[in-house]
Amino acid sequence: MTRIARSFDVRSTPEGPELVVSTAGLDVLRDPWINRDTAFSWSEREALGLDGLLPPHVSTIEEQLERVYAEYATLATPLAHNQFLRALQDRNETLFYALLARHTEEMLPIVYTPTVGDAIKAYSRLYKTARGLTFSARDLPRVDAILASYPLDDVRMIVVTDSSAILGIGDQGYGGIGISIGKLALYTLGGLAPYHALPMSVDVGTNQRDLLADPLYLGVRAPRATGEAYFALTDRLVAAIKQRYPRAILQWEDLSKDTAFDVLERYRKALPSFNDDIQGTGAVALAGLLAAARLRGSAITDDTYVIHGAGAGGAGVATAIVGGLVDAGLTLEAARARVFVLDSKGLLTEERALEPYKRALAQPKSVYSAWQRAGTTPTLHETIRGAKATVLLGLSGQAGAFDEAAVRAVGENCPRPVVFPLSNPTTSCEALPEDIYRWLGGRAVISTGSPFAPVTLPDGEVRPIGQGNNAFIFPGLGMAASLVQAREVTDSMVLAAAHALNDYTSEFHGSSGRIYPPTSELHAVSLFVAARVAKAAIDAGVAGRADLPTDIDALHALANSAAYRPEYLPVRAG
Repeated sequence: MTRIARSFDVRSTPEGPELVVSTAGLDVLRDPWINRDTAFSWSEREALGLDGLLPPHVSTIEEQLERVYAEYATLATPLAHNQFLRALQDRNETLFYALLARHTEEMLPIVYTPTVGDAIKAYSRLYKTARGLTFSARDLPRVDAILASYPLDDVRMIVVTDSSAILGIGDQGYGGIGISIGKLALYTLGGLAPYHALPMSVDVGTNQRDLLADPLYLGVRAPRATGEAYFALTDRLVAAIKQRYPRAILQWEDLSKDTAFDVLERYRKALPSFNDDIQGTGAVALAGLLAAARLRGSAITDDTYVIHGAGAGGAGVATAIVGGLVDAGLTLEAARARVFVLDSKGLLTEERALEPYKRALAQPKSVYSAWQRAGTTPTLHETIRGAKATVLLGLSGQAGAFDEAAVRAVGENCPRPVVFPLSNPTTSCEALPEDIYRWLGGRAVISTGSPFAPVTLPDGEVRPIGQGNNAFIFPGLGMAASLVQAREVTDSMVLAAAHALNDYTSEFHGSSGRIYPPTSELHAVSLFVAARVAKAAIDAGVAGRADLPTDIDALHALANSAAYRPEYLPVRAG
């Protein structure tokens, strides 16, 4: 396979970094990594062969931002906004990220959940431009050659999905690469340079009949491969990534619960990797619970937790809470006794036939034998009452799963009950914040997984709804792993990310009653998290760099100096 020539390089000079461009003319304007549209200066236009190809006026980036935002504001629907931003990203990445950084709170729900779900469902019909890499079974003999041909030599972060469990909308076939693109946009908001990022998908088919029947569907038209056929491709891919990009961190994204845990265990030591649905969701939930305990003047060891939903996210949250309780001083047995997990059939119990990953979360019969219940397996309501739950978390993807009776039952068990309906997208949320406040009053402590507007209580108090967004965790976690050249992403690093997020919220928003910071602070949060995760990696002995400081402030300064900022660099033809 022909190697595609790299079109640019970012080099350090005594005056700062510069962009060395090795292409010219229309190829410059067609390359989103180096194109700056009308902002090329006259000298840059001459050096790069752009004379006559651009309007005479040389724009500042401020003028460009004003122009593109004015056009963005004329669009009528979230999906139209999403497609506008995707087109801008495919034309001029620097301007795209500058716009996103300036309007993060407004645009995060557009490039990520919930709007990205709509864009993914329509991906084949809206397809415009290639981005990232997709591998199918027919590529198996050529995986190394395909990776070798990719023009970026210094990829440090890869997000890969098999599209089997996208957000709350399930199997989306080829369209799932949109989630990898969206996730990496948030990495760059956090500080990862876009030319160090690679979105990727593994297309092993789809079981969605509507996709298979769609004449415009662009993915593999076959049922999903499983077992040996699935791992033949992922094994080959991981080995090839390790060879081509030895510094890369791999984030597994939106894999179904049937494969997510197997994939994580299979590869986490082969290549530094983590699963955001399991570990990122767990860490962001634990951070919120630490913040809720702080606001209530209690400790996480004082609560009893009921988690509705036992997929990758629910299991990840349960595991994180158990880990947090052990870190707070409980024995493993005592920690597990405080965490009750339910799937669609009810409480996970040792009496039931369960998938392997659920067995560690199951409760023994002795725990619930005396509860009042109608059947063998306790229901959600029966578990809340029997366990005397003080915290209710939703990761079921079932809209309205937390009805008035369930929420009020939690409220009977403590003065300040905690209810976190965390399912994405917004349409899958287990309960609306305004309903929870109506049922429990202002004593409720609430956070959601999707963005919601503030709620005004009857006394006039306005309560912001904190968003337990994984974007507060994974950019900092991934950047730290890359910064220290971690040989593995350890459980202690994930736990450090959860504590770091809570510490950030406490330090900068402690008097506001917030569970999570505003999403507008994503960049600052990511660097704060990255420094503390880097320290955890050093302490765990998995940092590959030998020149690292160990002081948190010095690590924060290191992360800050390495962070990408969406600014036009000086250009030199080379």
